[in-house]
Amino acid sequence: MIRHAAIFRLIHPAGSAEEASFLAALAELAAIPGVGDFQIAREISPKNDFAFAVSMTFVDDAAYAAYNIHPDHVEFVEKRWIPEVAQFMEHDTVAL
Repeated sequence: MIRHAAIFRLIHPAGSAEEASFLAALAELAAIPGVGDFQIAREISPKNDFAFAVSMTFVDDAAYAAYNIHPDHVEFVEKRWIPEVAQFMEHDTVAL
């Protein structure tokens, strides 16, 4: 199993309509075939500048690869992620 995660901060003010719109669009990625355990979370620690986390799982490399090239994912990255995410860190892992 592969866990794909990212922590991020948006360019939008906290609590804004733009922030809500972004998070709603992000949530739609859960419908892409092969995505499991999809979750969006709000950061509560004051120890970093990130505001949100998104995570999901894939059963294998093929499912992960299919997600990365899926048209809905590609469109989201191009039209929402790149212009609206101020900073992020991606974390893709497999269990030891």
